[in-house]
Amino acid sequence: MRELDITHLYKTIIGCDKTFRQLSTQNFSKSSYPPYNIIQYDENNYEIVIAVAGFSDNDIEMVQHDSMLLVSGRTSRDKKELTYLYQGLATRNFEKKFQLAEYVKVDSANLKNGLLHISLFREIPESAKPRKIKISSK
Repeated sequence: MRELDITHLYKTIIGCDKTFRQLSTQNFSKSSYPPYNIIQYDENNYEIVIAVAGFSDNDIEMVQHDSMLLVSGRTSRDKKELTYLYQGLATRNFEKKFQLAEYVKVDSANLKNGLLHISLFREIPESAKPRKIKISSK
């Protein structure tokens, strides 16, 4: 599936134009390097786990801008210095983009045993929570 047709949703959903545009123009890349998991612990807590074997915490950069999380890795080793007899570990540069839902923020990130754990949480402000509207009759 290369394109996502969501025009029928415009009939019943109001105010999500930006989200619909992002979905319809999203590039669903088949790149799987580095492999990753997305875990949902409950309604408001998530974790992204990225396999980054061979990268140190100085080689990885994370930037959250609005609702986009960009994780990139740049290997700091000079490959010219190394002579591989066999290279089974891919330590090439990478860039992963994650589209975050509204009010989702990065809580913390840590690198342990070659896995980058990114904890995310959704904190909905009081002004955005559902509220009951009183109906009056005049």
